[in-house]
Amino acid sequence: MSINRTVAIVGRPNVGKSRLFNRLARKRISIVHDQPGVTRDVITAEVADGNYTLFDTGGLGYKGKDTPAALTAASEAQVDFAIAAASLILFIIDGLEGLTALDQKIATMLRRSKKKVRLVINKADFDDEKVDLAEAYRLGLGEPLRVSAEHGRGEGDLREAILEVLGPVEDPDRGRDEAAALGVCFIGRPNVGKSSLSNRLLQSDRLIVSEMPGTTRDAIELPFEFKGRDGKMYPFRLIDTAGIKAATKLASPVEYFSRLRSLDAIKNTDVVFLVLDAIEGVTQQDKAIAGEAIKEHKPIIVVVNKWDLVRQAFKTQGGFAPYDNERDYREKYERALFEKLYFTPGAPLIFVSAMSGYEVDRMLNAAVKVHRMLDTKLTTAKLNKVIGYLTERTPPPSVGGKRFRVYYATQTGNRPFRIKLFCNREEKLTEQYRRYLESGLVKEFDLAGCPVYFDLVGKQKHEPGLSFSALREAQEKARNRGPKAKWKAAESGESSHETLED
Repeated sequence: MSINRTVAIVGRPNVGKSRLFNRLARKRISIVHDQPGVTRDVITAEVADGNYTLFDTGGLGYKGKDTPAALTAASEAQVDFAIAAASLILFIIDGLEGLTALDQKIATMLRRSKKKVRLVINKADFDDEKVDLAEAYRLGLGEPLRVSAEHGRGEGDLREAILEVLGPVEDPDRGRDEAAALGVCFIGRPNVGKSSLSNRLLQSDRLIVSEMPGTTRDAIELPFEFKGRDGKMYPFRLIDTAGIKAATKLASPVEYFSRLRSLDAIKNTDVVFLVLDAIEGVTQQDKAIAGEAIKEHKPIIVVVNKWDLVRQAFKTQGGFAPYDNERDYREKYERALFEKLYFTPGAPLIFVSAMSGYEVDRMLNAAVKVHRMLDTKLTTAKLNKVIGYLTERTPPPSVGGKRFRVYYATQTGNRPFRIKLFCNREEKLTEQYRRYLESGLVKEFDLAGCPVYFDLVGKQKHEPGLSFSALREAQEKARNRGPKAKWKAAESGESSHETLED
């Protein structure tokens, strides 16, 4: 049985909890801003040098003008969850403002919880006489620790105090198991149901779900396990992100940093779930968000959420005009979707409902399948045969009086699939024809959802005086010298320019 090594940071709004969280985690994870109420969900991080899980929580007692009471209650319920799950609570107060009635109320609640609590006075950036220690002692939570989350004062003492409570690290291999987990990330516009899908996968109300767009502001990472179709248990890392707004529609610094966190989450994941709305269809913003994942060469699975609304409409309301039935609606939705998301060739498409659980398991089975396919080795012979077939079926367009021509292709990497193309001129490959070749390879090798990236080597990049005809001649000679000689020739580059005609 594993020992609980969880630390929760709690306190009223704007006392520096998120800044302290980032310092202890040694990463910029939680959004730090002077505006109270920025943190709403419980944000987690693994602190490697202490081997414990750290929770950052929303401010207790926050009554913002633009925050509905239901959302405040949901946020405070998340704090209750963190307190119940933690083996140590860091109660943060503001050293410059002094104690408030809300601080005293929180202290009373923590004493009643019977949990281990360390009182931390933040913003102790100046001389100690500016901090009223007598006030802090009256909270009845023992000797306070004085820190500056912004400048790092007292950080070492705080880390030691945490380990005094948790005890020495007993499981040094824990991080290795987590590193092997498959990272999946939900991306999409605000309010398409990303957090609802996360909750459905986790089978809990671990994340705040609200009709109000913009509820999730940080990228939240959570571990879980899933039993696949083959009966095996697969470890996952689930990253629930804030809705990605267009850069031109960001109304505040908080939304700006929230967008950056979501884009960072794409970089740090293995498989991306692009979540769309079943009723609204694909918008320009959906297109832009998909483009961010393509830019990072990440595999994409397209998830159409809220399909329960479509099914219900056809059962009880006669559906949507001019569609005949649910199947007709689905087929035309799919056709329109890939017409707009033409740069995601072969991406798996799954229609789901976070509310009812309809087909949700298919998402994870698809992620496991895509993750496995990313390790596929494409044989050079077949790769060249497929590219030859594709270029003959649809010849490249003429650019400046000349057509793009591929002499030889070879796979140089995975995740994404990297294909080196030896060609006549790099600039002759148009973006449209590049997409045609990518989609053709995805279809022929059954790489649905996997990104393909071309690395072009044109004639002008070869050594002076060495023509492609000379390279082909060298390749022909290498063929006739036996396997060992061919291997040496391949290493020297002679065999890297085999023609498709061969």
